[in-house]
Amino acid sequence: MENKKNIAIITGASSGFGKEFTKLLVTDKTLDEIFVLSRSGDKLEALKSELGEKIKPYIIDLSVPEKIKEFGEYLKAQNANVKILINNAGYAKFCSYDDLSIDESLNMINLNISGVVAMGLVCIPFMEKGSHILNIASQAGFQPVPYQNIYSATKSFVKNYSQALNIELKEKGISVTAVCPGWMKTNLYERGCIGAKKATKKFMLMVSPEKAAKKALKDAYNNKDISIYGLHVKIAVWFTKFLPEKWIMKIWLLQQGIK
Repeated sequence: MENKKNIAIITGASSGFGKEFTKLLVTDKTLDEIFVLSRSGDKLEALKSELGEKIKPYIIDLSVPEKIKEFGEYLKAQNANVKILINNAGYAKFCSYDDLSIDESLNMINLNISGVVAMGLVCIPFMEKGSHILNIASQAGFQPVPYQNIYSATKSFVKNYSQALNIELKEKGISVTAVCPGWMKTNLYERGCIGAKKATKKFMLMVSPEKAAKKALKDAYNNKDISIYGLHVKIAVWFTKFLPEKWIMKIWLLQQGIK
């Protein structure tokens, strides 16, 4: 019987946080291949040129469920053992509710939530004991955030879903970690800032995505259900446990200078 290939799968791998995970995992000698998923074929090919033949590009729009089902069929043909799945694809829009169309709002939900759930359902059958899922949530997932209401709500879903799924998969020996970073130096902001009158505009205490990715992988390998990088993020999360949500939102609006 042909030996299975040990693979990692990273969505949203063409830049930012996803690219940092890819750069870290490409040095892992226990992995035969790294499947990098994104809509940008050019960026994926550039990533392969940079990091080598271990990188296997796969162009996909993860907001479309049928495309994820097709990826599942592709996996069947690969004789793959999925050692690591990193659900990183997602985006934010920093604006008021009425700055976005219905289609734009639903697309964000489809990618940030449905894409995460569908990728897990597709990949779990190809995972064995000792495999890990990292779902990228956010510090924003611990609180309601005005003027990025959909983004924060989707990340709250990802956090809660991941913690619950981690319990359900214990009997299979598969861990699930909700990665909850604060602001990172990535291109999330280029897409998120659309020039809205009322919006998140102050991105304080930004950290390196490389450091956050290293911490996330370490926590996943230690089977932790939550990964938080940075003392300032841990303090902020601690406050959300004790302060009323109305106070949290008022503090947020004061920080952003929004009236």
